[in-house]
Amino acid sequence: MNTLLIRLSAPMQSWGTQSRFTVRDTGLEPSKSGVLGLLCAALGIDREDDDGLQPLTELRMGVRVDREGLLQVDYHTAKDVRMANGKIKGTELSNRYYLANAVFLVGLESDNLPLLERIQAALQKPVWALFLGRKAFVPSESVWLEDGLQKGETLEAALQSYLCLCKTEKEKLRVVLEDKDGSIVRSDQPLSFSRERRKFAPRRVRVDFVPASKAIKEAI
Repeated sequence: MNTLLIRLSAPMQSWGTQSRFTVRDTGLEPSKSGVLGLLCAALGIDREDDDGLQPLTELRMGVRVDREGLLQVDYHTAKDVRMANGKIKGTELSNRYYLANAVFLVGLESDNLPLLERIQAALQKPVWALFLGRKAFVPSESVWLEDGLQKGETLEAALQSYLCLCKTEKEKLRVVLEDKDGSIVRSDQPLSFSRERRKFAPRRVRVDFVPASKAIKEAI
C-alpha cells in the first residue's frame, strides 16, 4: 500500500457537508468531498466528468489535525439573488462558518501507485486554482509536499510518522481515519459533482490519537 500526504494550511478553511439554505456549516477537519474536489481542480477534471472522478473516490482518506482551527462565523448580506424558481430575491442573509488558522496533514491511501504519482505531480502544477472549501480561501502554504509520496506506507503509519507541520505543545494529535467498521458516519463520499447529478454517499470513519512525540514535534 502507498500513501500520498498533502498539507492544508490557511488563515481560513471551510469544509461543509450539511449546509442548508442560509446556514453554511464547516466540519472540524477536511471532508472527503472537499479534498477530492481539490484534487479534481489540480488534475483538471471537470465537475461533469463522473468517469474522471471515479478513481479518486476509491482513495482511502485520513486527516491528522496538527493545529485545530478556531471556529468563526461571518454574517453575509447578498443582493439580487436568483432563486430556484428563477425569480430574483432582493436581499439574502446568511451565516457562513469557517476554521481560522487550522493546519491539517491529509493522507490518501491506494495500491494504485501511478494514480498517486499523477496526483502528486498535478498538485505541484495544478490545472486550476486550488482553494480550501471556498474560492476565497486559498492555501497559505504549498499543498504539495516534496516528500509527500510515501511508497510502501499505510495510511496509519504515514500519518503517525510524518513531521508535524507546525509547532505544537500538545501531547496527542487527533486523527480521523476512513474505516468501513468505524462508528461515525459522514455523508461526504462524492459520487458526482455534476450540477444536474450532484450526489454523495455515506462513509464510515473512526477517531484515533497519535502521540505528538511519535508525530515528531517540530523543533522550536
